Amino acid sequence: MELAYLLDFLRRLAANNNTPWMAAHRADYQRARGAFTELIAQVLAGAATADPSLAALAPADALFRLHKNDRGHRDPEPYKRRMGAGLLRGGRHAPRAGYYLGVQPDGRSSLRAGFFNATPAGLGALRQEIHYNADAFHRLRRAPALLRHFPAGLATDGEQLARPPKGYPADHPDLAWLKLKTFGAVRLYSDDEVTAPGFVARAVAGIAAARPLVDFFNEALEPGGP
Repeated sequence: MELAYLLDFLRRLAANNNTPWMAAHRADYQRARGAFTELIAQVLAGAATADPSLAALAPADALFRLHKNDRGHRDPEPYKRRMGAGLLRGGRHAPRAGYYLGVQPDGRSSLRAGFFNATPAGLGALRQEIHYNADAFHRLRRAPALLRHFPAGLATDGEQLARPPKGYPADHPDLAWLKLKTFGAVRLYSDDEVTAPGFVARAVAGIAAARPLVDFFNEALEPGGP
């Protein structure tokens, strides 16, 4: 895989984030996109054993577009500065918990595990599950295997409600978790880690470590589902 080339392309794109430059470097983009597609294909192949729900997923189902779909008028850059893929059954936009793998230069590549495509119904289901099964939730988020791959654990500094969610008291012991709008653990990788021979294996191992927590979320989102 040409992951060093991918990082170099994204670094050049960040310095020239405009449509004319991309048009002039279309072949470079295709080469970089091919490297990222190969990375995702290899991670999916390895992760299918760690999480069988990914077995039927193809890279085309997972890869996000480089072009910004929701660019506001204040944002002059038409392209993202990273390439990313959503690794979850049903594809990148499925309303369930799963994994995200992104490549971005300067130590901003990441593996994320959890529930990020939040909907009001999904958040309500997760809050209820945490409320009813707090012991299981805390055991899974503190699991040694998870923390080996995601040292910061489940993040609490993301977008959240200003007030307690409806139906929960202000003195609820897990209020900090119930107010969250996304539930995810994040691991950042240096550029050297991305280009090292064992990067695919590290990503697969991270997915395997996070699967019990992801399964907990999906059981709340899809009770009795596959």
